[in-house]
Amino acid sequence: MKLYNTLSIISLCSVGATINNQKPILQTSESLPLLDLHRKLIDIPSISGHELEVGNYLTKYLRSINLTVEQQAAEPYPDVKKPRNNIYAYIGQERRTRILVSSHIDTVPPFLPYKKEDDVIWGRGSVDAKGSVATQIKAFEELRLKGDLQEGDVGLLFVVGEEVGGDGMKKSNDLGIAWESVIFGEPTELKLASGHKGGVTMVIKAHGKAGHSGYPETGKSANAMIIPALYGLLQAEWPSSEKYGNTTLNIGTINGGVAANVLPAEAEAKILIRIADGEPKDIEKIVRETLDKTGEEFELEVRPGYGPVPIDSDVPGFETIVVNYGTDIPNLKGKHKRYLYGPGTILEAHSAHEHLKVKDLEEAVKGYKKLIEFSLKQKP
Repeated sequence: MKLYNTLSIISLCSVGATINNQKPILQTSESLPLLDLHRKLIDIPSISGHELEVGNYLTKYLRSINLTVEQQAAEPYPDVKKPRNNIYAYIGQERRTRILVSSHIDTVPPFLPYKKEDDVIWGRGSVDAKGSVATQIKAFEELRLKGDLQEGDVGLLFVVGEEVGGDGMKKSNDLGIAWESVIFGEPTELKLASGHKGGVTMVIKAHGKAGHSGYPETGKSANAMIIPALYGLLQAEWPSSEKYGNTTLNIGTINGGVAANVLPAEAEAKILIRIADGEPKDIEKIVRETLDKTGEEFELEVRPGYGPVPIDSDVPGFETIVVNYGTDIPNLKGKHKRYLYGPGTILEAHSAHEHLKVKDLEEAVKGYKKLIEFSLKQKP
C-alpha cells in the first residue's frame, strides 16, 4: 500500500495533519519551496571544518518532513577542531535502502552571502554543492508525495569534508550499508557524467642550509633547489587518454624562507595532479624521475589518490559529459552503480562569482526524480 495514495494534497498541507500518528507530515513545495531551501542552505556558512550548523539545520528540516535522521560524527578538521556530522535520512525504521542519494555540505572558502538578481542566484555553495543538496531533497519530497517512495527505497546522505579529501564520505562507510545504486550530486551542467579524472596530491620538500645571503657559499638555498624541480615537472610528459584528455599538474602552494637576506633552509611545494590515464603509482614514478634529474635530493610525500573513475550513464534522456574534477565517488566503498549529476557548472564553482540560474535548479529536481525512478525500476 502506498503511503499517500488516499490523501489529497490539500490534506497533506493541513496544519496538524498526521500519518500513522506521526507528526509533522510531508509538506509540499508550496509550503517549503525549492528556492527557500536553497537560500537557507547558502545563508549558513559551512567552509570545510565548519559544517556543524548546516548539518543541524538539515537534520531539523529532514525530521520536519517525517524522516528518520541519523547524525554520524566525523573527525574534526585538524585546523578547526570543531565537531561536525554526516547526515543520513530515510523513511520509517528501515535504514538499509536500495538507492542512496548523496552530496556534500561543505564549501571552499571564503563565505559569500546569498544574493538573487532576477533569475540568477549567487553565493558560496550555490553551485557546489548546495544546489545539488536542495534539489535532491525536493526530488525526494515530490516522489514521496506522489506515493512513489516507500520505506526501504531511498536514503539521503549529506557528508562533510568533500573539499578537503573526502573524510566525511570515507567515514560513511562505517554505516555498514550497501546500496544498489548511488546518485552523487555535483555540478554537471544538468548532464549525466560518464567519468571523471583521477587525482593524487604530493608534497615536495627541499632541505638546504641557512646562511647569510651576502655569502651564499656558507649555505644552500632550499628555494633554489625546489624551483628547478617544479619547472621540470611543468615540462614533464604526462599520460593522456581519448576519454579523459591530458593529465594536468597544478602547483598549489609554495613555501620557503624567512627573509630576503637569509638563505632558506627549508622549502615545500604542494602539487595536485589530475590523472587522465594510469594510476597514482605511474604518476609517482614520473615525479621521482623528474626530481632525480635535478641532481638534488628531495623528500616526497605521496597522499592517497586514485586513477580515472568510470561512472554509469545508462539512463535514457540525458546528455553525457566527462568532468575533470574529483568527487566523493571513489571514497564510498561497495559494488553499487554510480551516477553523477547536478545543476550548475564547475566553471562557476570555487570562484568569486559562483552562481546559477533558477531554471537550472528547477530542472535538476526533474533530473534527480528521473534518476531515482530509473534506479528503483532496476532489478536488485
